[in-house]
Amino acid sequence: MKSGFIALVGRPNVGKSTLLNGILETKVSIVSNKPQTTRNNIQGVYHEDGYQMIFIDTPGIHKPMNNLGKHLNRQALFSLEDADLVLFLVDVTAPLGKGDLFVIEKLKAANKPIILILNKVDKINKDKVLEIITDYSKTCQFEEIIPISSLKQKDIDYLISVLKKYMKDTKKYYEDNQITNQSDEFMITEFVREKVFELTKEEVPHSTACFLQNIEIKKDVLVIDVDIIVDKENIKKIIVGHNGSMIKEIGMRARHDLEKFFNKKIFLNLFVKTVKDWREKESCLTEYGIK
Repeated sequence: MKSGFIALVGRPNVGKSTLLNGILETKVSIVSNKPQTTRNNIQGVYHEDGYQMIFIDTPGIHKPMNNLGKHLNRQALFSLEDADLVLFLVDVTAPLGKGDLFVIEKLKAANKPIILILNKVDKINKDKVLEIITDYSKTCQFEEIIPISSLKQKDIDYLISVLKKYMKDTKKYYEDNQITNQSDEFMITEFVREKVFELTKEEVPHSTACFLQNIEIKKDVLVIDVDIIVDKENIKKIIVGHNGSMIKEIGMRARHDLEKFFNKKIFLNLFVKTVKDWREKESCLTEYGIK
Protein backbone atom coordinates (compact mmCIF):
# COMPACT_ATOMS: atom_id res chain seq x y z
CA MET A 1 0.00 0.00 0.00
CA LYS A 2 1.29 3.44 -0.95
CA SER A 3 -0.18 6.27 1.11
CA GLY A 4 0.41 9.87 2.05
CA PHE A 5 -1.07 13.02 3.55
CA ILE A 6 -1.54 15.91 1.11
CA ALA A 7 -2.34 19.42 2.40
CA LEU A 8 -4.42 21.71 0.18
CA VAL A 9 -3.22 25.21 1.02
CA GLY A 10 -3.81 28.68 -0.39
CA ARG A 11 -5.54 32.00 0.03
CA PRO A 12 -9.32 32.08 0.57
CA ASN A 13 -11.62 31.18 -2.31
CA VAL A 14 -9.04 29.67 -4.67
CA GLY A 15 -10.96 26.38 -5.09
CA LYS A 16 -9.45 24.03 -2.50
CA SER A 17 -12.76 22.54 -1.37
CA THR A 18 -14.05 22.28 -4.94
CA LEU A 19 -10.90 20.38 -5.91
CA LEU A 20 -11.25 17.97 -2.99
CA ASN A 21 -14.91 17.27 -3.74
CA GLY A 22 -14.05 16.75 -7.41
CA ILE A 23 -11.26 14.28 -6.65
CA LEU A 24 -13.52 12.26 -4.35
CA GLU A 25 -16.57 12.71 -6.61
CA THR A 26 -18.68 13.51 -3.56
CA LYS A 27 -19.13 16.44 -1.19
CA VAL A 28 -17.05 16.21 1.98
CA SER A 29 -16.21 19.91 2.21
CA ILE A 30 -18.75 22.69 1.79
CA VAL A 31 -18.25 25.34 -0.88
CA SER A 32 -19.47 28.84 -1.64
CA ASN A 33 -18.36 31.84 -3.67
CA LYS A 34 -17.37 33.63 -0.47
CA PRO A 35 -13.94 33.49 1.20
CA GLN A 36 -13.32 31.68 4.48
CA THR A 37 -16.13 29.16 3.99
CA THR A 38 -13.88 26.36 5.28
CA ARG A 39 -13.20 26.68 9.02
CA ASN A 40 -11.71 23.28 9.88
CA ASN A 41 -9.03 21.01 8.50
CA ILE A 42 -11.10 18.38 6.72
CA GLN A 43 -9.63 15.09 5.57
CA GLY A 44 -10.91 13.46 2.41
CA VAL A 45 -9.64 10.01 1.42
CA TYR A 46 -9.03 8.98 -2.18
CA HIS A 47 -8.84 5.22 -2.80
CA GLU A 48 -7.37 3.47 -5.82
CA ASP A 49 -5.85 0.00 -6.18
CA GLY A 50 -2.70 0.05 -4.09
CA TYR A 51 -3.02 3.74 -3.22
CA GLN A 52 -4.61 5.79 -0.47
CA MET A 53 -4.26 9.57 -0.58
CA ILE A 54 -5.46 11.57 2.43
CA PHE A 55 -6.18 15.14 1.36
CA ILE A 56 -6.39 17.83 4.04
CA ASP A 57 -8.64 20.72 3.02
CA THR A 58 -7.66 23.81 4.99
CA PRO A 59 -9.07 27.29 5.69
CA GLY A 60 -7.79 30.00 3.37
CA ILE A 61 -4.78 31.84 4.77
CA HIS A 62 -5.59 35.54 5.16
CA LYS A 63 -5.02 38.65 7.27
CA PRO A 64 -7.14 37.93 10.37
CA MET A 65 -9.62 40.51 11.66
CA ASN A 66 -10.66 38.66 14.84
CA ASN A 67 -9.83 35.66 17.00
CA LEU A 68 -11.74 33.36 14.64
CA GLY A 69 -9.55 34.52 11.75
CA LYS A 70 -6.38 33.90 13.75
CA HIS A 71 -7.60 30.40 14.53
CA LEU A 72 -8.33 29.67 10.84
CA ASN A 73 -4.76 30.61 9.92
CA ARG A 74 -3.40 28.40 12.70
CA GLN A 75 -5.53 25.51 11.43
CA ALA A 76 -4.19 25.86 7.90
CA LEU A 77 -0.54 26.12 8.95
CA PHE A 78 -0.91 23.29 11.46
CA SER A 79 -1.87 20.96 8.60
CA LEU A 80 1.64 21.33 7.19
CA GLU A 81 3.13 19.48 10.15
CA ASP A 82 1.49 16.17 9.22
CA ALA A 83 1.62 16.60 5.45
CA ASP A 84 3.94 14.57 3.25
CA LEU A 85 3.19 16.85 0.32
CA VAL A 86 1.67 20.31 -0.12
CA LEU A 87 -0.58 21.40 -2.98
CA PHE A 88 -0.43 25.20 -3.14
CA LEU A 89 -3.52 26.37 -4.99
CA VAL A 90 -3.71 29.77 -6.65
CA ASP A 91 -6.46 31.46 -8.66
CA VAL A 92 -4.92 32.41 -12.00
CA THR A 93 -7.57 35.08 -12.59
CA ALA A 94 -6.02 37.09 -9.72
CA PRO A 95 -2.49 38.54 -9.98
CA LEU A 96 0.36 37.28 -7.84
CA GLY A 97 0.19 39.50 -4.75
CA LYS A 98 1.38 40.02 -1.20
CA GLY A 99 -1.06 37.43 0.13
CA ASP A 100 0.36 34.74 -2.16
CA LEU A 101 3.93 35.69 -1.22
CA PHE A 102 3.00 35.48 2.47
CA VAL A 103 1.66 31.94 1.97
CA ILE A 104 4.73 30.93 -0.04
CA GLU A 105 7.07 32.03 2.76
CA LYS A 106 5.08 29.97 5.27
CA LEU A 107 5.29 26.95 2.95
CA LYS A 108 9.04 27.34 2.52
CA ALA A 109 9.46 27.40 6.29
CA ALA A 110 7.59 24.10 6.58
CA ASN A 111 10.25 22.44 4.42
CA LYS A 112 7.84 20.10 2.62
CA PRO A 113 7.70 19.31 -1.11
CA ILE A 114 5.33 21.77 -2.80
CA ILE A 115 3.35 21.35 -6.00
CA LEU A 116 1.90 24.56 -7.43
CA ILE A 117 -1.66 24.13 -8.69
CA LEU A 118 -2.82 26.83 -11.09
CA ASN A 119 -6.60 26.72 -10.77
CA LYS A 120 -9.28 28.23 -13.05
CA VAL A 121 -7.10 28.07 -16.17
CA ASP A 122 -10.28 27.67 -18.22
CA LYS A 123 -10.88 31.39 -17.65
CA ILE A 124 -7.67 32.72 -19.25
CA ASN A 125 -5.73 32.14 -22.48
CA LYS A 126 -2.72 29.84 -22.73
CA ASP A 127 -0.19 32.66 -23.18
CA LYS A 128 -1.29 34.12 -19.85
CA VAL A 129 -0.77 30.73 -18.17
CA LEU A 130 2.86 30.71 -19.32
CA GLU A 131 3.38 34.20 -17.85
CA ILE A 132 1.93 33.09 -14.52
CA ILE A 133 4.17 30.01 -14.44
CA THR A 134 7.19 32.26 -15.00
CA ASP A 135 6.14 34.67 -12.23
CA TYR A 136 5.55 31.96 -9.63
CA SER A 137 8.71 30.05 -10.58
CA LYS A 138 10.72 33.06 -9.38
CA THR A 139 9.24 32.82 -5.87
CA CYS A 140 9.86 29.18 -4.94
CA GLN A 141 11.37 25.90 -6.10
CA PHE A 142 8.20 23.93 -6.83
CA GLU A 143 8.37 20.18 -7.44
CA GLU A 144 5.78 20.49 -10.20
CA ILE A 145 3.48 23.15 -11.66
CA ILE A 146 0.11 21.82 -12.81
CA PRO A 147 -2.66 23.90 -14.45
CA ILE A 148 -6.21 22.65 -13.73
CA SER A 149 -9.83 23.69 -13.51
CA SER A 150 -11.29 22.15 -10.35
CA LEU A 151 -14.82 23.31 -11.20
CA LYS A 152 -14.77 21.78 -14.69
CA GLN A 153 -12.72 18.74 -13.60
CA LYS A 154 -10.03 19.59 -16.14
CA ASP A 155 -6.77 17.59 -15.74
CA ILE A 156 -7.79 16.08 -12.38
CA ASP A 157 -6.86 12.59 -13.60
CA TYR A 158 -3.43 13.87 -14.61
CA LEU A 159 -3.01 15.47 -11.18
CA ILE A 160 -3.79 12.15 -9.47
CA SER A 161 -1.25 10.36 -11.65
CA VAL A 162 1.42 12.87 -10.60
CA LEU A 163 0.56 12.59 -6.91
CA LYS A 164 1.05 8.82 -7.02
CA LYS A 165 4.79 9.40 -7.49
CA TYR A 166 4.97 11.03 -4.05
CA MET A 167 3.14 8.32 -2.10
CA LYS A 168 5.23 6.08 0.14
CA ASP A 169 5.06 2.43 1.17
CA THR A 170 3.18 2.52 4.45
CA LYS A 171 0.10 1.26 6.26
CA LYS A 172 -3.49 1.83 5.21
CA TYR A 173 -4.90 4.66 7.34
CA TYR A 174 -8.60 4.32 6.46
CA GLU A 175 -10.94 1.51 5.47
CA ASP A 176 -11.82 1.28 1.79
CA ASN A 177 -15.36 2.60 2.29
CA GLN A 178 -14.33 5.65 4.34
CA ILE A 179 -13.94 8.93 2.47
CA THR A 180 -13.64 11.44 5.33
CA ASN A 181 -12.63 11.68 8.97
CA GLN A 182 -15.54 13.98 9.75
CA SER A 183 -18.48 12.78 11.84
CA ASP A 184 -22.10 12.83 10.69
CA GLU A 185 -22.76 15.44 13.36
CA PHE A 186 -20.11 17.73 11.90
CA MET A 187 -21.44 17.29 8.36
CA ILE A 188 -24.96 18.25 9.51
CA THR A 189 -23.84 21.62 10.83
CA GLU A 190 -21.65 22.20 7.77
CA PHE A 191 -24.55 21.62 5.36
CA VAL A 192 -26.63 24.18 7.24
CA ARG A 193 -23.75 26.68 7.35
CA GLU A 194 -23.16 26.24 3.63
CA LYS A 195 -26.72 27.40 2.92
CA VAL A 196 -26.22 30.46 5.12
CA PHE A 197 -23.18 31.30 2.98
CA GLU A 198 -25.15 30.72 -0.22
CA LEU A 199 -28.11 32.90 0.72
CA THR A 200 -26.65 35.82 2.69
CA LYS A 201 -24.19 38.58 1.85
CA GLU A 202 -21.35 40.72 3.15
CA GLU A 203 -20.59 40.20 6.86
CA VAL A 204 -23.65 38.04 7.60
CA PRO A 205 -22.28 34.55 6.76
CA HIS A 206 -18.97 35.25 8.51
CA SER A 207 -20.90 36.23 11.66
CA THR A 208 -22.60 32.84 11.95
CA ALA A 209 -21.79 29.43 13.38
CA CYS A 210 -23.90 26.29 13.59
CA PHE A 211 -24.32 24.02 16.59
CA LEU A 212 -26.08 20.64 16.66
CA GLN A 213 -28.51 20.51 19.57
CA ASN A 214 -30.15 17.14 19.00
CA ILE A 215 -30.50 14.27 16.55
CA GLU A 216 -32.79 11.27 16.85
CA ILE A 217 -34.75 8.80 14.73
CA LYS A 218 -38.55 8.86 14.95
CA LYS A 219 -40.48 6.39 12.78
CA ASP A 220 -37.72 6.16 10.14
CA VAL A 221 -37.38 9.96 10.03
CA LEU A 222 -34.17 11.62 11.18
CA VAL A 223 -35.15 14.58 13.37
CA ILE A 224 -32.39 17.20 13.65
CA ASP A 225 -32.25 20.39 15.72
CA VAL A 226 -29.57 22.93 14.78
CA ASP A 227 -28.83 26.33 16.32
CA ILE A 228 -27.59 29.06 13.98
CA ILE A 229 -25.45 31.32 16.14
CA VAL A 230 -25.06 35.02 15.28
CA ASP A 231 -23.22 37.78 17.12
CA LYS A 232 -25.70 40.64 16.67
CA GLU A 233 -29.48 41.06 16.80
CA ASN A 234 -29.59 42.76 13.39
CA ILE A 235 -27.83 39.73 11.89
CA LYS A 236 -30.44 37.50 13.51
CA LYS A 237 -33.20 39.45 11.78
CA ILE A 238 -31.51 38.95 8.41
CA ILE A 239 -31.12 35.20 8.97
CA VAL A 240 -34.77 34.85 10.00
CA GLY A 241 -35.96 37.05 7.12
CA HIS A 242 -39.34 38.68 6.50
CA ASN A 243 -41.98 36.45 8.05
CA GLY A 244 -39.34 33.73 8.39
CA SER A 245 -38.67 33.55 4.64
CA MET A 246 -34.87 33.33 4.87
CA ILE A 247 -34.69 30.69 7.60
CA LYS A 248 -37.27 28.66 5.69
CA GLU A 249 -35.16 28.74 2.51
CA ILE A 250 -32.00 27.83 4.43
CA GLY A 251 -33.83 24.89 5.97
CA MET A 252 -35.26 23.65 2.66
CA ARG A 253 -31.89 23.68 0.91
CA ALA A 254 -30.03 22.12 3.83
CA ARG A 255 -32.65 19.39 4.21
CA HIS A 256 -32.31 18.52 0.51
CA ASP A 257 -28.55 17.96 0.87
CA LEU A 258 -28.94 16.11 4.17
CA GLU A 259 -31.46 13.69 2.67
CA LYS A 260 -29.00 12.92 -0.14
CA PHE A 261 -26.16 12.51 2.36
CA PHE A 262 -28.04 10.20 4.76
CA ASN A 263 -30.35 8.63 2.16
CA LYS A 264 -33.13 9.12 4.68
CA LYS A 265 -36.13 11.38 5.29
CA ILE A 266 -35.07 14.43 7.32
CA PHE A 267 -37.06 16.73 9.61
CA LEU A 268 -34.86 19.77 10.23
CA ASN A 269 -35.54 22.37 12.92
CA LEU A 270 -33.47 25.56 12.82
CA PHE A 271 -33.19 28.05 15.68
CA VAL A 272 -31.40 31.41 15.45
CA LYS A 273 -29.65 32.55 18.63
CA THR A 274 -27.56 35.61 19.44
CA VAL A 275 -24.25 35.15 21.27
CA LYS A 276 -22.49 38.51 21.43
CA ASP A 277 -18.87 38.55 20.17
CA TRP A 278 -18.72 34.75 19.85
CA ARG A 279 -15.91 35.03 17.28
CA GLU A 280 -13.62 36.51 19.93
CA LYS A 281 -14.37 33.96 22.67
CA GLU A 282 -12.20 30.85 22.96
CA SER A 283 -14.99 29.00 24.78
CA CYS A 284 -17.41 29.62 21.90
CA LEU A 285 -14.93 28.55 19.23
CA THR A 286 -14.45 25.31 21.14
CA GLU A 287 -18.15 24.73 21.76
CA TYR A 288 -19.05 25.29 18.11
CA GLY A 289 -16.41 22.82 16.94
CA ILE A 290 -14.12 25.35 15.31
CA LYS A 291 -11.13 24.45 17.49
